[in-house]
Amino acid sequence: MANLSTRRVVVTGMGAISPLGVGAETLWQGLREGRSGIGPLRHEDADRLRVKIAAQVPASFDPAANIDERTLPMLDRTSEFALHAAREAITQSGLDFSQGELGLRTAVIVGTGVGGETTQDEQSRRLYRENAQRVHPLSIVRLMTNASASQISIAYGLRGPTFAVASACASANHAIIQAAQMIRYGLADAAICGGTEACLTYGALRAWEAMRVLADDTCRPFSANRRGLVLGEGAGIFVLELLEHAQARGAVILAELAGTGMTADATDIVMPSAVGAAAAMTQALADAGLAPQDVDYINAHGTGTVANDATESKAIRLAFGPHADRLAVSSTKSMHGHALGASGALELVAVIGALRDDAVPPTANLDVVDPACDLDYVPNVGRQMPVRAALSNSFAFGGLNAVLALKRAP
Repeated sequence: MANLSTRRVVVTGMGAISPLGVGAETLWQGLREGRSGIGPLRHEDADRLRVKIAAQVPASFDPAANIDERTLPMLDRTSEFALHAAREAITQSGLDFSQGELGLRTAVIVGTGVGGETTQDEQSRRLYRENAQRVHPLSIVRLMTNASASQISIAYGLRGPTFAVASACASANHAIIQAAQMIRYGLADAAICGGTEACLTYGALRAWEAMRVLADDTCRPFSANRRGLVLGEGAGIFVLELLEHAQARGAVILAELAGTGMTADATDIVMPSAVGAAAAMTQALADAGLAPQDVDYINAHGTGTVANDATESKAIRLAFGPHADRLAVSSTKSMHGHALGASGALELVAVIGALRDDAVPPTANLDVVDPACDLDYVPNVGRQMPVRAALSNSFAFGGLNAVLALKRAP
C-alpha cells in the first residue's frame, strides 16, 4: 500500500447551479464565452435597496425537477441548489453507492458562508413584521449550516464522514480540501464536496450595503474603475475519488486535485494580506509537486473591490516571482458574481474546464488599466492556450485563505 499522504485524488464528477443556468457545462461554456449572469435584482423589496443588481440563478430554475416532493418542505434554497448539483455530479461520475461498502467509505463535506439565510429571513419577517406567534416547524432543519451535507448524505445513503465547513468566501475550497485530505489519508475512498449559497435576502443585502463594498453597475475585477463586488448565489458539487479507485472502475477522470494550501493572515478581519495569500499559493504548489513555471492559469479570487484586487496581484507576484508575468489570471466573478461560500466551487468548474479544453475564461468588464494590478488578466475575451496546471484562489473575510492546485487528468 502506498504512503497514505501520497495517495492521489482525482475529480470524476461535477455539477452546478449558477447565474448562468443549470448544469456545470452550462456554467463553463458561459464563462468561456464571456457571458454574464449579472442582471437586475429580482426581489420583492428591491425598491427599498440601494443596489439594484445581483447574479441570481435564473427564475426558470425548478427546485422540484429532481427532488422528491416529500423532501422539498425540509429544504432551504441552499439545500435545493446543493442537491441538484450533487445529482449531476454523481450521475456524471457513475458511482453506484448500493454496491459493497462504498457508501460507508464516501464522505460528504459542503461549504456555505451563511447557511439557510432564506429561511432565517422569511421566519424573521413572520415574527417581527407580521407579529406571527409561530415560525415554520421545519425552520431548524432548513437553516442549520449542515443541512445541505446531511441532505446529500440521506439522498444517497452515504454513511462516511459528513459535515459542513463555514469560512465565509473560502468555505467551498476549505470543504474540497477537507474532502481531499480524507481520501489522501485513507479515511474515505470517495467524497461528495463543494459549496452552496443562497444569500440574496433583504437582510443580507442591507448588511452588505452597509459595508459599502457592493458595486452599483457591474463587477469589474482588476479594472481601475472597479466599484465593488456583485453578490451571487448557486452551488458547485464535485465527486472526488482515490485515483486507483477511479481507474479500477474505468471512470472518466476530469482532473487531478494535486495539491492544497491553507493559511490565515492573522492581521485584520476584512483587509487582505498579500503575505498570507502568497503563503497559501506556495503551500499548494509544494503539495502538488509543482514549480511556479509549471502553472499556466490562476482563477483569481478577484472580487472587484479596490483592496482585494491589488492585494491579490501582489500576492501572485510574491508566490510566483518572475513567472507571474507569464501567467494567465482571470476572475470569473465578473460573470457569476460573488456567491460567497459557493464561489470557490463555481470557480473550480472553470478551472477544470480550462484544463480539459485548453481554454482560459476572461475577466469581463476590464476596460481601464490599473497600475496596481499589473498581470495578464485575460481581459474581456477568453483565450485558447495550453493549460497544464492551474490554481484556484479563495481568500475570505477573517483573513482565511484556501488554494487548490489542479493538473490535467492523469
